[in-house]
Amino acid sequence: MAGPVRALLAALLAPVLVALLVAPARGRGGAGHGDWEPGAPLPPLPPREDAARVARFVTHVCDWGALATISAQAAVLGQPFADVLSLSDGPPGAGSGVPYFYLSPLQQSVGNLQANPGATLTMSLAQTDFCRKHGFDPQSPLCAHIILAGTVTKVNETEGDFAKQSLFIRHPEMKSWPSSHNWFVAKLNITNIWLLDYFGGPKIVTPEEYYNVTFQ
Repeated sequence: MAGPVRALLAALLAPVLVALLVAPARGRGGAGHGDWEPGAPLPPLPPREDAARVARFVTHVCDWGALATISAQAAVLGQPFADVLSLSDGPPGAGSGVPYFYLSPLQQSVGNLQANPGATLTMSLAQTDFCRKHGFDPQSPLCAHIILAGTVTKVNETEGDFAKQSLFIRHPEMKSWPSSHNWFVAKLNITNIWLLDYFGGPKIVTPEEYYNVTFQ
């Protein structure tokens, strides 16, 4: 009797398990990460000829990026050192364009930044449904990504409340991270922007063009 029961349960559960395994995350970060309402589609990609607007779009819909710093660690002193960091430029639909981070002195990248605040940040639509839906490989130029260069600094008190709220609404787990790690909010002060969203090489966007973009 046990054999037929197990077989019946397996047959009933199989479709559910398959659906859980293959279903893509919704929007940027999935449920519980300050996303648009369940079932709401990701906002459409702006026209590719409007490079500044596409760059702002990528920054806003991405929940994380790879931050490259110059290592201050003895084993790899002076060499590039990349790490994945959660980020936010504002609440969903109200992005500022400024990438904010929630950092701790215990992180290796923070030690690097204390010695040299220069960094580059890469964000890609590969972390959203956009590229999967269109069949674009993460390395394809059609799967838009941006590279932002600049310096990482702590935010001041004037900016602090907005920056922290921007992070917590998209990454609510951060609120419960141990206070003993001395978390602080930082941002990337952008000096250079490269957008790769089509064939023919990257498009250069100035910070002025980037921050002058307005969304309806």
